[in-house]
Amino acid sequence: MAAARRKKLILTYVDSLRTDMLERAVAEGQAPTFGALLERGVLVGDCVSSFPSVTPVACSEIATGLGADQHWISGMNWYHRLERRYVEYGSSLEATRAFGVFRALYDLVFNMNLAHLNPDVETLFESLDDAGARTACTPFLIYRGRHRHPVSLEGLMRRAIETTRLHFRHHTWGPTDLFYGDLYASREVPCKSTSIPGVRDPYAACCSVELMKDDGFDFLLLSLPDNDNYSHRHGPEATVTSIARADECFATLVAEAGGIDPFLAEHAVILMADHSQTDVHRGLPLAELLAAEWSVLQPSDDRPELAQLAVSPTGRAAHVYLLPGEGERAEPEAVRRRLAEIEGVDLVCRLLGEDGAPLRREQPGMPPAGGEWAVVERGGEEVRFRPGGEVEDLRGGRWELEGELGVLEATVADGRLRSETYPDPLARVWSALTAPHAGDFVLSLQLGFEAVDWGGVTHAGGGSHGALHAGDSLGPLLFVGCGPESAAEREQWTLRDVAPVIREHFGVAGAAG
Repeated sequence: MAAARRKKLILTYVDSLRTDMLERAVAEGQAPTFGALLERGVLVGDCVSSFPSVTPVACSEIATGLGADQHWISGMNWYHRLERRYVEYGSSLEATRAFGVFRALYDLVFNMNLAHLNPDVETLFESLDDAGARTACTPFLIYRGRHRHPVSLEGLMRRAIETTRLHFRHHTWGPTDLFYGDLYASREVPCKSTSIPGVRDPYAACCSVELMKDDGFDFLLLSLPDNDNYSHRHGPEATVTSIARADECFATLVAEAGGIDPFLAEHAVILMADHSQTDVHRGLPLAELLAAEWSVLQPSDDRPELAQLAVSPTGRAAHVYLLPGEGERAEPEAVRRRLAEIEGVDLVCRLLGEDGAPLRREQPGMPPAGGEWAVVERGGEEVRFRPGGEVEDLRGGRWELEGELGVLEATVADGRLRSETYPDPLARVWSALTAPHAGDFVLSLQLGFEAVDWGGVTHAGGGSHGALHAGDSLGPLLFVGCGPESAAEREQWTLRDVAPVIREHFGVAGAAG
């Protein structure tokens, strides 16, 4: 197909969208525009998220087509072994304050894209920019591209920075057009920016409509994040309301084109979630529990060398780091035993060396020896695995496997491993553990539990995500006018498959996931 005839593509991301809730909203007449897309497209109802299944990790996977072992983003919060500090991406306002508003803002907006995200992998925006496509992005965590954008402080963010007398003058690199709330806007638009969670969808839709009026993009990432905030507050079963609001926002783009048929005549669409959510009833104060036996690094600690452990809550998952402090070190086996017995911890994941000894990582990245094993423990039993071998997963990856498959509620039939409870478990756990900033232990929590963040906050009474469990991990992936002719083209779809479909639509090669 000639480039001039190729449809524009809009990647529409609805944070924490569950397939069953999308279908309910459509059935109840609350999401008619999404319903029209469902009628015309190919739906994958069980696309598998990242692990941890939290937005920074998932968005990095969407934007690169790679897992955390290659894109390097490990959670909402993680410990930086080189800088000996926590990185906090905004788990809550209280957590942001605990680490310092400016430090957290700098990490979230600037460092995540230009320092923490692997500089040697290409984002979608970089791939398409290099191919001459006009790219655009509304507020989305991963936006790195080839075009320089000056900071343009507006609204609440401007007032906050002026009040505190901080200086945020950092230009950034993004797509051709970048709209990032109160911080970056590549062109003037009559749209009210906001940094307040829960009311961001209308701004993203307004910017997108203005771009449509000017024929301003070939590829647009339309980010609709408000469903996540609503689900955190009210629980995933209440999200028909927030899905209806997202539908209304998307409908403004359709109306600008003159209706659904004219719109789809010019635009291909991918509608997707980054992860799902499950109900949360209890907070798990992991840092507090571990601090009863070891010295745990605190936010903005001025003596990090004295701590034995770092604890990074990330929703319904967590990283625990063994620190090479100046005093007595925590023994890996003692920490493992304590983690395994804590109520609310479902899976304890860790790496062993080829010799079976616990792997200690004092620097980012993996040690050069090779041959490591990933180990997952649950209920006093273990399963261990590493790449290679005779067992094949549903995506064609091959694994050497030992131990009790029941840990992952998995079965092997005809040489193929499957788990309905923990989808794509081997590849996801391996990617999480071997990421350069992963903890020495990566935890997945039991249903109903969420790790208390460093601000003392949980979403108990609402919903959350982050675990390896299917309830946190499976969401819709809908292709309209691009991508596969049938969902059956893959036995298991994951977020890593989205970037290759987009690159293929534009005739652009990219890194393999």
